[in-house]
Amino acid sequence: MSATVRSMTGYGRGEHIAEERKFTVEMKSVNHRYNDMTIKLPRSLASLEDKIKKRIMRDVFRGKTDVYISFETFSAADVEVKLNETLAAAYMEKLNLLEEKFGLSGGASKLELVAKFPDVVTVEKAQQEEAVIWDALAPALDEAVEKFVAMRTVEGENLKKDILLKGERIKTLVAEVKERSPLVVVEYQEKLNNRLKDLLGGVDVDPQRIATEVAVFADRGCVDEEVTRLESHLVQLKDILEGGGQVGRKLDFLIQEMNRESNTIASKANDIQIVKATIELKSEIEKIREQIQNLE
Repeated sequence: MSATVRSMTGYGRGEHIAEERKFTVEMKSVNHRYNDMTIKLPRSLASLEDKIKKRIMRDVFRGKTDVYISFETFSAADVEVKLNETLAAAYMEKLNLLEEKFGLSGGASKLELVAKFPDVVTVEKAQQEEAVIWDALAPALDEAVEKFVAMRTVEGENLKKDILLKGERIKTLVAEVKERSPLVVVEYQEKLNNRLKDLLGGVDVDPQRIATEVAVFADRGCVDEEVTRLESHLVQLKDILEGGGQVGRKLDFLIQEMNRESNTIASKANDIQIVKATIELKSEIEKIREQIQNLE
């Protein structure tokens, strides 16, 4: 059984509730040359960012991945209300000054006013032991990563099937070029003989001169080397995909080589059938190139 390949596009979500705390982890990714990861999480969990990244990178090797982590608490012990007494005293002093200077009285109490001013009363999440928080977060993170990888695997396997199918079409086209190539030389020799007879009015032509001309034509249009390389590249294409794992960069290089060989065949072609086959060949290679941009 062949190993799996993965797409770089995916989504995963995980939740876990423990000790009156609910953690939610969401992950999504798109194509990228490298493993680019952005993690957005509450400030109270900032100390865990590096640990979270290392956990994800055990299973994610390429792509631009965005990770969103949220944290809800249902425990009063997790909430800490703080009073900035120094700031409150400063506000009270200024309010008393305004009251005396302008003869103000009545209206909202100074307590109400001071309590509404910024940073006088703040609500923060109480600091918890990192190990306790991690034990509650880890199951949600593992669930999100598992679903994320599963989705990338399903899409990757679909891409693999499509690429292998296109590889078979390329194999057929290469075989057509290989079969047609020697016939082009034979047809050229016949055309050359007939043309010279017409021009010379039936006078015999030196066979050696014709053989030399045909040899030059055959050498100039010979694509045996390019065809052999393409056949080898197609075997490699299948082997890399069947081997699974991180195949994106390997296939990217291989497709560049396949494209180079097809361009060389196109430049050497002296036959309309080979030209047509090469155009379709290049089209299929380009389709594969677009597909592998999605593989991890």
